[in-house]
Amino acid sequence: MVLPLQEAAQNKGVPLPEDLVDAIGHEKWSDTFIQELISDESESTLLIALEDIQLKAPIPRPKKNVFCVGKNYAEHAIEMGSSADIPKEMIVFTKSPTTVAAPDEEIPHYQQLTEMLDYEGEVGVIIGKKGKEIEEAEALDYVFGYTIINDITARDIQSKHKQYFLGKSLDQSCPIGPWIVGKEELTNPNDLRITTKVNGEVRQDSHTSKFIFPIEKIIHILSKGMTLEPGDIIATGTPAGVGNGFKPPRFLKPGDHIEITVEGVGQLSNTIMSIN
Repeated sequence: MVLPLQEAAQNKGVPLPEDLVDAIGHEKWSDTFIQELISDESESTLLIALEDIQLKAPIPRPKKNVFCVGKNYAEHAIEMGSSADIPKEMIVFTKSPTTVAAPDEEIPHYQQLTEMLDYEGEVGVIIGKKGKEIEEAEALDYVFGYTIINDITARDIQSKHKQYFLGKSLDQSCPIGPWIVGKEELTNPNDLRITTKVNGEVRQDSHTSKFIFPIEKIIHILSKGMTLEPGDIIATGTPAGVGNGFKPPRFLKPGDHIEITVEGVGQLSNTIMSIN
């Protein structure tokens, strides 16, 4: 069941912002307050069955580019090159805000632009409060919650331009969802199984314990000299098993169905569609 929080909060005389990013920083937006609303409205006529709604991305239009960590699993770095490609320093790139897509949304293939469209299942981190120069020991205190991200990539565009941004920023190439799980629900985000299936076939099956740079270090490094803000989105990197890593490569084609599952978070599903 789904509870429309704005309506429930208005019944208590405490209206919430319409935008989730603004709500994260709202003085009344807390796990305790939300749990009170859920408890008070558990038998309410406000409740809607999940199957009766269409989910949007948790943050449909981020205020910044999505931060992304590259080659954060050693086996993925090797499949994309060799052991020499395992990074000693964190690789960071971004995806444009217009890349964000919803759960179950059809993702355009862009056949006129790319012949090498690839999937990348990842754990997403949502920042919950403003911070700069954040120490690793305190980093998880700045997290609002966790989600799933598919960092869809046009490998040929990425290679052609010798950088990540264009090949990573095709519109709707960043499905996010199906929701954000509050950090209170996951005791250790660096200890989660992650799998990706294409048309039911397991392509990626790994564990966040294999991160080269765990989430605390990612936040610490990103916040050096740069302010992180509520609603910032971080994609933590993908494990081995991407299409480009197979011999021969197995890139996405129209009609392909992708399912990414993260332990304790849920499943993000999307289908590739053909466009002219």
